[in-house]
Amino acid sequence: MFTARKLPIGVQDFEKLRTGNNVYVDKTAYLYRLANTDSPYFLGRPRRFGKSLFLSTLKAYFLGKKELFEGLAVAELEKDWVEYPVFHLDLNVEAYTDIASLYAALDTNLNQLEDVWGSTEREATPSSRLLRLIQRAHEQTGRKVVALVDEYDKPLVNTLDKEEVNSAMRDVLKGFYGVLKSADAHLRFVMLTGVTKFSKVSVFSDLNQLVDISMDENYAGICGISESEMTENFRPEIESLAERRNLTREATLAELKKRYDGYHFAPNSEGMYNPFSLLNTFGKREFRDYWFATGTPTFLVKMLKTAEFDVKKLESDVKIPTRSIADYRTEHEDPVPLLYQSGYLTVKGYDALFDEFILGFPNDEVKYGFFNELLPAYVQGKNVRGDFSVANFIRDLLAGNVEGFMTRLQAFFAGIPYELNNKEEKHYQTVFFLLFRLMGQFIEAEQRSAAGRADAVVVTGDTVFVFEFKLSENATAEDALKQIDDKGYLIPYAASGKKTVKIGAEFSAKERRPSRWVVKN
Repeated sequence: MFTARKLPIGVQDFEKLRTGNNVYVDKTAYLYRLANTDSPYFLGRPRRFGKSLFLSTLKAYFLGKKELFEGLAVAELEKDWVEYPVFHLDLNVEAYTDIASLYAALDTNLNQLEDVWGSTEREATPSSRLLRLIQRAHEQTGRKVVALVDEYDKPLVNTLDKEEVNSAMRDVLKGFYGVLKSADAHLRFVMLTGVTKFSKVSVFSDLNQLVDISMDENYAGICGISESEMTENFRPEIESLAERRNLTREATLAELKKRYDGYHFAPNSEGMYNPFSLLNTFGKREFRDYWFATGTPTFLVKMLKTAEFDVKKLESDVKIPTRSIADYRTEHEDPVPLLYQSGYLTVKGYDALFDEFILGFPNDEVKYGFFNELLPAYVQGKNVRGDFSVANFIRDLLAGNVEGFMTRLQAFFAGIPYELNNKEEKHYQTVFFLLFRLMGQFIEAEQRSAAGRADAVVVTGDTVFVFEFKLSENATAEDALKQIDDKGYLIPYAASGKKTVKIGAEFSAKERRPSRWVVKN
């Protein structure tokens, strides 16, 4: 059964979505709650998570387009549909490589508004133009202005690795966004969206009245799709996907959850699915890494290496104080806040005693996508998708060819340039971790035991492989085998009925590769 319902893949305009008869997950109850207050708001969410569509929905609401909301929650809540002058500023219009591109983006937005509300020659700067536009719109209509700013921080995020350009942009945007405070008497409603809140780098210093709802439990579901929303709104698509992939409905839901669920925007909040990946999966009826493929975190990978961050913590052991999670500070090289705000990490828990969030990857799409980006950065010069691809390592183990696996591993490490790393041991430990973790996309590859942690455990259909590595300068391969037994690394698999293979290996710091190994069945 193939469903031909229209899915709003890439549709960010609410009016186009509704008039085009697209499937819509109703978020208008959130809209009504926000719109009926006097507070200005900031909402941070990862890219392609529905921020632009939500702002467009607010725009239609404040323009009084009642007909677009028929059958939605707000239609039952709103009794008075009033049309306001709406300033919808979209900062997505440029790539932002220099300060001129920022002025071009502001000019594009302001020109569109001046075509409606007029202009004078005395308004020379973006800030003065915006201020007078707001005043004129209020004067001409008798109604206060609604200001909606989409991706307010894109100029800053795109130039994080260009400090001089970034600093110049901050100075311009500080004055521009500051108008939204000085013009408060003329404003009915204000909302800014973006990825990160640059509150400590001057942009928000003049906008300290903004209410940040990014981690407010009451608005945790404002963007994204919850499990109940998915099953209620996309029943035909779920059935069609299951049929195409020859899976049961339960297996299909489990695969969707594993790949795309798991985003939490407040402690104890309901998990949210990535809407971009979910809609593309339903539309194409294929499980793929749709969200991750739309943008690679090159700058974040660079930050992790520069900060010598322990990437093994990324799965579920990253802790960050509450006061730091919402802010990105350019003077510090801590990548964690930006990893969270960009959607690569999410809330996994909260430690009330220390007022800390515990972060980790939300799902498999993000985890394996991010590790795939990290590995080439740590093995510069290696073709990790060619002769040394993860798939080739897995093929060796599936065939029971441990010697082939270890020989390939030896060759893999032998070509890593020495100059990549001053702290040699930590660097190679990271490469081991990434390589074995990436194998987990296809077969079970974990680091776990009842009495400690093996360097790596790989489980195929009929065999459990346990790896333990020792620096040859400190211990032998036989010592590694003994540790596997002494620490009980195979205990969790004793009842599985699978064959067990223990691999003790020596890693030579001098040669920078596995130099000797012993295999024991």
